[in-house]
Parts: sequence; structure tokens; C-alpha cells
Amino acid sequence: MGTLGFWRLAQADPEWIAVIDPDGVHHRAGDLLAAANRLVHGLRDLGLVEGEVVCGLVPNGIDGLVLYLAALQSGLRYTPINWHLTGSEIGHIIADSSARVFFVHENFAEEGLRAIAESGIEPGRCFAFGTVEGLRPASTLTDGRPSTTPLRRTAGAVMHYTSGTTGRPKGVIRPLSPLDPDDLAELSTGLAAMMGIPPGPPQVHLVTSPMYHAAVTLFAGAALHMGHTVVIMGKWDPEQALRLCERHRVTNTHMVPTHFKHLLALPPHVRAAYDLSSLTWVVHAAAPCPVPVKRAMLEWLGDHVYEYYAATEGGGTLATPADWREHPGTVGRPWAMSKLLIVDDDLQPVPPGTPGTIYMRTSGYDFEYKGDPEKTLAARLDDYFTVGDVGYLDREGFLYLCDRKADMIISGGVNIYPAEIENELMPHPKVADVAVFGIPDDEWGEQIKAVVQPAEGVVPGPELAAELLGSLEGRLAHMKWPKSFDFIETMPRDPSGKLLRRHLRLPYWKDRDSLI
Repeated sequence: MGTLGFWRLAQADPEWIAVIDPDGVHHRAGDLLAAANRLVHGLRDLGLVEGEVVCGLVPNGIDGLVLYLAALQSGLRYTPINWHLTGSEIGHIIADSSARVFFVHENFAEEGLRAIAESGIEPGRCFAFGTVEGLRPASTLTDGRPSTTPLRRTAGAVMHYTSGTTGRPKGVIRPLSPLDPDDLAELSTGLAAMMGIPPGPPQVHLVTSPMYHAAVTLFAGAALHMGHTVVIMGKWDPEQALRLCERHRVTNTHMVPTHFKHLLALPPHVRAAYDLSSLTWVVHAAAPCPVPVKRAMLEWLGDHVYEYYAATEGGGTLATPADWREHPGTVGRPWAMSKLLIVDDDLQPVPPGTPGTIYMRTSGYDFEYKGDPEKTLAARLDDYFTVGDVGYLDREGFLYLCDRKADMIISGGVNIYPAEIENELMPHPKVADVAVFGIPDDEWGEQIKAVVQPAEGVVPGPELAAELLGSLEGRLAHMKWPKSFDFIETMPRDPSGKLLRRHLRLPYWKDRDSLI
């Protein structure tokens, strides 16, 4: 302890290029530090005290990082908000979090203003990046204030809201740490360190996903706290990602399996055109990765593809490239400070190889769902917690994911996991994306429906459905084959890569009382 943490590193080397924005602007660490310090002074002058919440509706870029760095050295909680939400949904988060201050970027002015009106937050406590009618510029909080290190530096935290796919999102809140902000920041680099990612230059991290997502915040923040340069994409584009890797000599990045699919779909000559020799750690999570897709990434990039499984609430596993090659499909073994427990519906432990609900425990990561003690209690089993995922452990302690418990199909009394079927269909060259779920069946309770987004130029229809079904022969038991296929132009996924399965299921279940 005592060598890392952005604020400490930026004071030692203010000329270090800490951030390269989506528009290509380079930001020195000293300038970023000064901006974060000024904001702390401004927020304190506004009356904010330790433990209070600041919300930000901001795009990928420097503004969100200033909010993050200000909050985490002043004892505040920062809640980054998904900019794809409606004003009403944003308003719920502002109100539920008890936010004292709300920042809105001009790109999201319309929904941001709706959120202010619906949340009840005082308009005088709302500030704009850019021009938003009726709001004061964020610069009014910082202009003229000192860039000196704030007094009484205390560790803050990021309070993310869960995705809310089964209801209104809830904030995951943890007790604030008594540690020095830099020391706590150094601890936050632990997952990167487990993978062997070193601190300091010439390390360069590429942000490929929205920075309101917990994992993206974790890895981008860890990169800053390790002294890396953070290169930020404004939106995902597979060839642009390769271009940035070559231009900035990117060494590490965080992706999701959907990104892998897009990259592998690029023509071979396009992929071969870029020098990726600097890229040493390609880290992925957020959704199960089909075995053929992961294998293709390893063949292309070599043993540089690392996988982990975790939740906003905490806990986790890690699979190194060697782990995965020896145990294809695994998401790894628990971190040193984590433990796993797999239980049946009676909450009793199950033997290796038997699927059950995954419970995790991580030292020092106690949490609760803000304002919802019932939801907090329902997720607990002694000092373990679950987010409802189903999986199993092999005899060596490697974890394999099956699916979300809520997504499981029960047909004729048999449990069927959609992810298993999706992982067999996804690698097909005529498939761009796929979702599998249960639909009503009077005889069996549920039958298996597959919704497919065809690859570019592929004609949807009965012939394609028959070809996809035939591709499952010998790879998947017939009881797991989809009974019908539908085709769609664009699959509903959030920008973190999570499939919005509920949106697809709703039309089939809207007249049934069993919709949950």
C-alpha cells in the first residue's frame, strides 16, 4: 500500500496523459486532478457532507471521470445513470438515491429535465455540462475555486443501480471505508492485479462500453488508479476499436461477448490490417460466452483473453486463458477473498456437477439494496448472497454458468437453460444475435422459442430456421431444440451487452397471468 491511487500519482506526475476522450482530446493527469479538486470545493460550498449522493447523466468522457474522482476523495457517493433510460426512470433513481446534486449533459437534456421535474429535486441543485435550458453550468461550481487538495479527504464510493430487468432498479449501497482514498483506490485495482496487469506506463486501457456500467467504472477507475492512460470510445464500433488499439498501443481492455461476436464478424483482411501486438489483456464478463466464440478469440489473439464472473453486489471468479483451455466454458475459480456456494431449491448444498443457485461471499464487500430491506434479506443466505444465477462447480472448484433462475424454461417438468441453447446457435455464421426463452404451451407448460437476428445479407424465413435447427444435431439433446423460430432486425440488448429478454417474452405472455 502507498504507491498507487490516482490523486497520489497525479501529484507525482502531472504531465502523464491520463485520459484520451472520444473526440481525441488528451487530458493531463494534473489538469484532471485540479478539476476534481475544484469540484470537491464547490460541492462542499453547496453544503454536501460525507455520505450524500451526487448523480450524473453524462456520456462517456472526461465529465463523468471528474465526478467520480471528486466523489471518491470527499466521502460522497457517485451514482452514474444509464442515459438510455426515460425521464421517469431517471427521476426514480434521483429520488430513490436521495441525490443532493444532479448533473446533466446537454446530450441528454430532454430526459434530464423530465427527470428533474418528476424526481422533486431542487432545480437549483441541478447543473449542466454544456447548455441545458433552465440549469446553471457546472462551471459555476468550479470557476474561481482553488485547485488545491481538499481538507478532510475521506473515501467515497460509487453507488450503482441494478439493471432493473425484473422491476425498478435498486441502489447497491455499502458502508463507506475509513481508509485513505488513495489506499482504497489501490485496493480497487486488485482484480486487474490478479490478471497480472502492472501499474504505470506504458499501460493503456481502452473503454469500449458505457461508463455508467459497474464493470466499466471498475476497470476504467482501476486503470487511472494504476497510472494507465484511459482511451475512451464514445460508442462501440468494432473496427474503430482495432484502430484505437493500434494508434494508442492499447495494452488492456474490457469487453462483453457481443463485442467478440462483432469483432469476429469483421472480414479477415480487416482484422489482419491492424497491429494488435500491444494488446495483452482482453478481459470479458457480463454474459456467458459461447465456447466457439471464446475459442476463436484465443486463436486470434493468443492467450490474452481473461474472463471473470461477478456482480454489482460483489464477489467473483477468474478464469485465466490457461484455466479456460483446460476447462472450456468455465468462468473460473473464486478470488482469494471470495467463496462460492451452490444450493438447491431447499437451500441445501449440491454435489459437484449439479446445477443450483449460485451464492457468493466476499470479504469486506457487505452491501444492502438502498431502501429495500426485504430485497436485501431475500438475496441472503447466512453471509452469502445471490443475484439469481444458476450454475455448477466441477470437482476442481471451477464454476460454470447455466442461466438466470428467472430465465429458466420448465417444459414437461424438465429444467431447460436458454443460455445453453443460445451458446450453440450464436456461433452459426448466419446468426448475428439470438435469444431463447419459454412461451406458453397448453400441454407442456412452456415450449422453447428462439428469436434470431440474422447476419447481414442473410434472408430470414423457414429455410434459415431449418438450417439452424439442423445445426444442433449431435450437439444438443432434441428436448432442448427450439420448437419455433422468429426473426428480428435488431436484438434488444443494453449497451453493456445484457439481453433484454423480458422485452421479447412480453408479447407471448401478455395475456397470461404467469408473466412475472
